[in-house]
Amino acid sequence: MSLKDLLARNRSYRRFHQDRALERATLVGLVELVRLCPSAANRQPLKFMISWRPEQGARIFPHLRWAAALKPWPGPAEGERPAGYVVILADTRIADLLDWDVGIVAQSMLLAAAEQGLGGCMVGSIDRPALAKELGLPEHLSIQLVVALGHPAETVVLEDGPPEPRPYWRDADGVHHVPKRPMEELLVGW
Repeated sequence: MSLKDLLARNRSYRRFHQDRALERATLVGLVELVRLCPSAANRQPLKFMISWRPEQGARIFPHLRWAAALKPWPGPAEGERPAGYVVILADTRIADLLDWDVGIVAQSMLLAAAEQGLGGCMVGSIDRPALAKELGLPEHLSIQLVVALGHPAETVVLEDGPPEPRPYWRDADGVHHVPKRPMEELLVGW
């Protein structure tokens, strides 16, 4: 599969086949791949907590907020929730400038998941204090992002056009539409 195909396949999936479990080895493999990613000043401050058991996921899920543009949708219903999670953590003893590292790692992880026929969603809307307490994290580990993973149970279609006035939507059949700005809007100058 080409990189272009992977990028087109790598969408923010928010509904999954919850009954199709993920193996611990799959999530460890994703972390092993992103261990190879570049890191600002090669400080490598990111740590990862993986969740593949249903009881673990049930502890993480209530602390996440899903798809603000799909009001009043509360997020995936029971049976449509992710089968696994990777909680991306920053070890603040190593570095506190992390935005690039987090983005590189999360995107790389989702591309690797797409290559394996999985889908995922970067979730940044998190009740961080409550989740940190739930996970028993030490103070020096700061939650940056949660990557929800599983076998997608929805269709996502890319649309040509600007993301205004709505960044994404679902049609009457539940198909998720994501507009992408046309090339003529992206290139500037010269």
